[in-house]
Amino acid sequence: MEKIAVIDPTPTCNTLTQRLGDFDTLISALEYAADGVTGYNFYDAKGRIRSTLPYKVLKHNARNLARHLLGIGLVNGDRVGIIGDTTPEFLEIFFACRYAGLIPFAMSVPVNLGSHAVYVRQLHGILKGSQASATLSSSDYIHFLEEAARDLRNLKWVGTPERLRKLPAPETVLHLSQPDEVAYLQFTSGSTRAPRGVVITERALMSNLQGIVQNGVEMRSGDRCASWLPFYHDMGLVGMVMAPMVTQVSVDYLATRDFAIRPLQWLRLISRNRCTMAFSQPFGLKLCTLRVRDSDLEDLDLSAWRTAGIGAEMIRPDILRNFAEKFRLAGFNSNAFLPCYGLAESTLAVTFAQKDSGFQSLRVDARMLADQRVALPLKTGEEKYNEFVNCGKPLPGHLIKIVNDTDQELPDSRVGSVLIHGASIMAGYFNDSEETKKALLPGGWLDTGDLGFILEGSLYITGRRTDIIIVNGRNIRAQDVEELAEQQPEIRAREASAFSVVGPQDNTIIVLVVECRLTVEIDRQSLINRLQRMVYMAFGVNCLVELIPPHTLPRTSSGKLSRSSTRQGFLLRANLRDQPSVESREK
Repeated sequence: MEKIAVIDPTPTCNTLTQRLGDFDTLISALEYAADGVTGYNFYDAKGRIRSTLPYKVLKHNARNLARHLLGIGLVNGDRVGIIGDTTPEFLEIFFACRYAGLIPFAMSVPVNLGSHAVYVRQLHGILKGSQASATLSSSDYIHFLEEAARDLRNLKWVGTPERLRKLPAPETVLHLSQPDEVAYLQFTSGSTRAPRGVVITERALMSNLQGIVQNGVEMRSGDRCASWLPFYHDMGLVGMVMAPMVTQVSVDYLATRDFAIRPLQWLRLISRNRCTMAFSQPFGLKLCTLRVRDSDLEDLDLSAWRTAGIGAEMIRPDILRNFAEKFRLAGFNSNAFLPCYGLAESTLAVTFAQKDSGFQSLRVDARMLADQRVALPLKTGEEKYNEFVNCGKPLPGHLIKIVNDTDQELPDSRVGSVLIHGASIMAGYFNDSEETKKALLPGGWLDTGDLGFILEGSLYITGRRTDIIIVNGRNIRAQDVEELAEQQPEIRAREASAFSVVGPQDNTIIVLVVECRLTVEIDRQSLINRLQRMVYMAFGVNCLVELIPPHTLPRTSSGKLSRSSTRQGFLLRANLRDQPSVESREK
């Protein structure tokens, strides 16, 4: 019988004196980490380790690949698109680009994006918009790339890392990165509009990383990370690839698709390897709560998990409570919850809640919020309420303010647009001066597009500006309508999308599009009637409900619902014109 080689993961304890991100560039951080013994580890769907990439090996392989990239005629500042699968090859190419003076960017894998044609069209748009000179992927996805790359004149080379290694590699002095150079492009998920390339400099990146590891998560010697987050998402790339590397910490990776099928494997990694730090979107925690059986808890030990970072989308308190209650039996301490707020336009992180304190939330009067945009804490338990999680205070060197529609700063508890200021803010959107001007305001402030309020110095996010539905002067959050629908037994999480359209009489109509598995017409109509009744009882407005087949709601590259795409699809099916509501036009 053939003997199977045993692969040992990179160790938790290092031989280096730990440095907490105090580097000028990403490459200088890798050069230091490569002198130690820690690194990246990759696991398969069954939780078996399939490969390791110590930082020492990453440095060596990336430097070699950098010469191959230069050998195909790429020059300093050229953009290189890489499909961001959870593999060592992606990381080697990404860091090779920085050694060669190139600007890498990650593109999503084809998960929950719809048809083959939709995915190819998305790749084509990103490659065209970035003016990429080269693009790479593993053999699993190269046929998508080759199709997407047709007719793109800027592209000099399309291929796999294996093909690249077979090409000549000229002996040349590699590029020495500088703080003011562009480090990479991060394409936004496109939940409310087409993806845009966020330009992040080395200086902004290192500023954000230092804030994260020193003041946010408070990294320390002996930490170990576990992650299922995709490399093409800013939380996955910056938070779970770069932050561990700049602190010389080992990471254990489970591919996003494998986590989605069996989230228990992520928890087993945390348990078996005594991981102390793992981040997730709220949806990931909900998946764990729903999919992990009670009988599986006996084999889990989550007591080493001291930092459970939560972010990347609206944080629902009930998801955190349910997770904590279920996994308490496996040793999970709810004080490990660390809510945070951030966005790609500020590299990654903006605020962090207080460490080791769990999550804090605030219940506010729902009517006051909708009618007057005031977050008034509940005085009794009788009123209808919205509950928001405290996302904490800004990182050092960063400021937050809340402004109204005329850009006047608002006092505590007043809901308005969230603006941020600091060293981590993007240089702009690549090759898009119009959108850059909309986002980067005078005085160095960034308009995040989010709504929220400040209370006692802490930030609470209430939603996206584009997700507010204005009906009869009331501000109704699309998330509230969707969460109401998800309470029905026939509807699962992320299977409802709410938005508004303008009706034939120029009136605003709330539309709720729901994925439905029911096939009997009387059952379908009963669900529609029930949803309409619940929306009216909760918000005092009528609602149009459309049922569509399962797995057909448009989603972004990070798995979020794309309300804008859902709305466009509905307008086409309903033969309605796309126009703002009367109330939006009058604001």
